[in-house]
Amino acid sequence: MAVAILVGLALSSAGLVVYALESAHIQQEVNGQIEQELAEFDGLQGGVDPQTGEPFADVRRLIRLFLVRNVPDDDELLVGYWDGVPQESSATRHARTFPGYQPFLDVVEKRLDTGGTERLQTEEWGEVVVTVQPVRDERTSGAFVIVNFLRDEHTELNRVLQTYAIVAVLSLGLITLVAAWLAGRLLGPVRTLRDNARQITETDLSRRIPESGNDDITALTRTFNEMLARLDRAFTGQREFLDDAGHELKTPLTIIRGHMEVLDGSDPADVADTRNLLLGEIDRMARLVNDLIMLAKTDRPDFFVLAPVEVGAFTETVLDKCRALGERRWQLDEVVHGTASFDEQRITQALLQLGSNAVKHTEPGDVIGVGSRTDPTGKLEMWVRDTGTGVREPDKELIFERFGRGAGRTDDDGFGLGLSIVRAIAEAHGGTVAVRDSGPKGATFVLSLPVRRKAEAWLAS
Repeated sequence: MAVAILVGLALSSAGLVVYALESAHIQQEVNGQIEQELAEFDGLQGGVDPQTGEPFADVRRLIRLFLVRNVPDDDELLVGYWDGVPQESSATRHARTFPGYQPFLDVVEKRLDTGGTERLQTEEWGEVVVTVQPVRDERTSGAFVIVNFLRDEHTELNRVLQTYAIVAVLSLGLITLVAAWLAGRLLGPVRTLRDNARQITETDLSRRIPESGNDDITALTRTFNEMLARLDRAFTGQREFLDDAGHELKTPLTIIRGHMEVLDGSDPADVADTRNLLLGEIDRMARLVNDLIMLAKTDRPDFFVLAPVEVGAFTETVLDKCRALGERRWQLDEVVHGTASFDEQRITQALLQLGSNAVKHTEPGDVIGVGSRTDPTGKLEMWVRDTGTGVREPDKELIFERFGRGAGRTDDDGFGLGLSIVRAIAEAHGGTVAVRDSGPKGATFVLSLPVRRKAEAWLAS
């Protein structure tokens, strides 16, 4: 409908413009003819009579001579008027009928003194333009009259516009049909997108909409499928997270309930032992809840605040903080000096978590190294390296999952959320975290962050 309306308006406007231009052209041609006839008449009037060789002294002689010498167009009539009536006229098709037309005579009579042009609307001849040029001598007062008939020009113009109107209507119908067909083809994928979207429920996000072609609709479909994939992953992760969290909380709650049921309130020793055990389980649940809250915050836009940080000093500060985690041989592997933009507190939290994890999987006397550098792509790498038990190849991805645990120490009472928090912090900064082998034994956990450089260049130490 929009295409039909716009095309209809365009065609109508074009027709009106053509009509206005052609009408102005007709009027211009008529004015040109009138000016030509008046100029020729003035030229003859200012000349001499061929018979006498003297200036014209008789109006009748002047007008007759001009009518004899001049050949008017088919739609033009030249009339000589004196003694109150038309006396002579050019030999055209209107010469017999029009000179006696009373409205014409009234116009000539009115314009005998002043001259000028008037238009007449007649039933028989259509629009008529009457131009009166007064002429006088000592004995006679008359006028030279030019009559232009515009019916033929307007009839031809109307016929052209009628043809244009028919062609425009047919074109409008054809364009409307083609536009409807194209709109159907273009909107077909949108309808398919709508129908498939209706069939996707909140419990089944695995369905995808078929993609075909390489246009904007296909791009929209691809974007919609990508959104569904993200939602599917998010909901799946949420379900798994809730299942795992419920499972982890079930154990301490069961322990608390079991000991409360068998508690002997009359035995002070039993009450004290049970109290200490329950407080330990409550502490475990508190750590679990805090870790869950931390993971839930990683999706919020205010989880981290970027600020310029001098990486060299930051690396040394993190190493100093890590020394309090356990009696190990702590050392600074490598450090890069320069300014990067990241959240200092969150990255410190991530590195301390990696340091704590390294302490759990090493013994006193083992080496734990901390360092920073830039890789060949310009990214900032910060790592924690240990010479402990290392990570098995199948566990290198598992350990970063929520509640994921690799084959480690039997006395590890963690929930498997520490490394998932590290990965969440890295991803919130647009970076990654990975584990690599560290020589014959041990592991290196590398935090890779995109560098938002300032004007100064990096200076590697």
